[in-house]
Amino acid sequence: MVPRQTNPVVGTSFAQADAIATRLASRKEDWVRLSVADRIAYLERCLHDVMAVADAWAEACCRAKGMNPEATLAGEEWFVGPIATMGYLRLLIKTLKANGQPPVKLCVRHGQTIAQVFPDHLMERLLWLGFRGEVWLQPGQPATQGRVYRQPSQQGKVALVLGAGNVSAIAPLDALYKLFADDAVVLLKMNPVNEYMGSILEVAFRSLQQDGFLDVVYGGADLGHHLCQHSLVDTIHITGSHHTHDAIVWGDTPAEQAQRKAANQPRTTKPITSELGCVTPVIVVPGAWSTADLTFQARHIAGMVAHNASFNCAAAKVVVTAKGWAQRDAFLAQLQQELAQTPARNAYYPGAKERYQAFLARYPEAIALSSVTIAPQHCEEPQNTLPWTFIPNVPARAGEYILTQEAFCGVLAEVSLEASDAGAFLTQAVDFVNEQVWGNLSCTVLVDSQTQQQWSTEVESAIAQLRYGAIGVNVWSAVIFSLSVLPWGAFPGNPLANIASGQGVVHNAYLFDHPQKAVLRAPFRILPLPIWFARHQNLLALAQQFIAFQVQPSWQRWFKVVVEALRG
Repeated sequence: MVPRQTNPVVGTSFAQADAIATRLASRKEDWVRLSVADRIAYLERCLHDVMAVADAWAEACCRAKGMNPEATLAGEEWFVGPIATMGYLRLLIKTLKANGQPPVKLCVRHGQTIAQVFPDHLMERLLWLGFRGEVWLQPGQPATQGRVYRQPSQQGKVALVLGAGNVSAIAPLDALYKLFADDAVVLLKMNPVNEYMGSILEVAFRSLQQDGFLDVVYGGADLGHHLCQHSLVDTIHITGSHHTHDAIVWGDTPAEQAQRKAANQPRTTKPITSELGCVTPVIVVPGAWSTADLTFQARHIAGMVAHNASFNCAAAKVVVTAKGWAQRDAFLAQLQQELAQTPARNAYYPGAKERYQAFLARYPEAIALSSVTIAPQHCEEPQNTLPWTFIPNVPARAGEYILTQEAFCGVLAEVSLEASDAGAFLTQAVDFVNEQVWGNLSCTVLVDSQTQQQWSTEVESAIAQLRYGAIGVNVWSAVIFSLSVLPWGAFPGNPLANIASGQGVVHNAYLFDHPQKAVLRAPFRILPLPIWFARHQNLLALAQQFIAFQVQPSWQRWFKVVVEALRG
């Protein structure tokens, strides 16, 4: 086992940050003039360098989160770190080779233009059997792609990227999007929660850093505030909390924010894009499910809760069911059983215990399900654990605490609506999640094949009417984030003064100029066992074969991935 890294990260002083911003600003015009061929060369070097640090990357994340880097659970950090980053690098290379406009299949449904972008080739189709990824474009807008490659920028920009602290691929993916889709050089500020990743990213992207197109700084809110107000920073992107967003845009205190909002006088007028979380709903459409179906989908939702200790903006937080569904009680009992069988995880993210206690104080009926003892093979030392906790029968009413506060801990609520059949339920469920559940980043719809066929008009109408930036149909919406071929961001239209899940998108590997939302469809029962399911038996070996496949795709490496996947 590689020795634990103990050296603390040295913070960046304001003077150092100023010097870095100056250097980046001096190179921003060179970046916009850089040829497509040269950009591809940078991406290819980054692909090589990410692979070189992949082991250290995954281990650092495991150590920080209290996991054994040699346990099968460690595969989770491979998939949401170096693998996700390498996948995006490959997609950008493909897109740039098409001069920012790779060919797509277009159709029109519900009055909207829809582009099918995933899977793209035979290997992908066979790895993701039955999946279909769509980009729904904003009504009335053209299906154009790659604006910066059709209409090269006349003036360079410095983009400040405020990195997220929970998932290690977020900061590099955001930085790459700003570089290659927005045509800006990037000043990446690491989040204090995972600032240990900074030195690894500096190696992974050293070709861009050495040539002055990207740099990394370290510090807390004071450094972030300094850089947001910096005269050399032209645009800002944040992945994090809407509270942090409002502190940047509207002021430090609630009083100042309210005053500025009322006067429409933001503290900064710089363009700002953001991804700010969500109380993520899972809509369970009533149908005739087999015992195996009940078990599979209960385990599916348990995985949506437990992944990354529930510190995901797309973690399942509200299960929406039909009160008249004959199998509702059996399903909820199975869901609680699956959560109870899922080992607790280290609650590594700051404030988790306080947030958890706030929910318990408001919902005394909450049921703590999992043991607070992690399976010994998964951890290295005593853990700061919280049990997975289920809150049944939450009222479907406006302003309900758990429907308006992002938990960012392992809490899952259940809301039942007065409906029995799929058609009536879908109508109510869409209205409920659109209007009463906070945020509009992503949601998941679970619907069995027979019900989907019988109520096809209602199912498709529901997908069209859901005002979420990413919709998973029979697949956890967070997979849309990991694939990165699809846009990831809030549904368009959030005003700056009521930002909800944010503005703008990232990833969007096909560089659509006007995406509205992403829809990823999957079979009701996914085969082989999905990698995001809790208690996957072969995750680490699968991840290591998959990253080898990412480096150099071949049928031989594809076969090895499939073999390991079938052992899950």
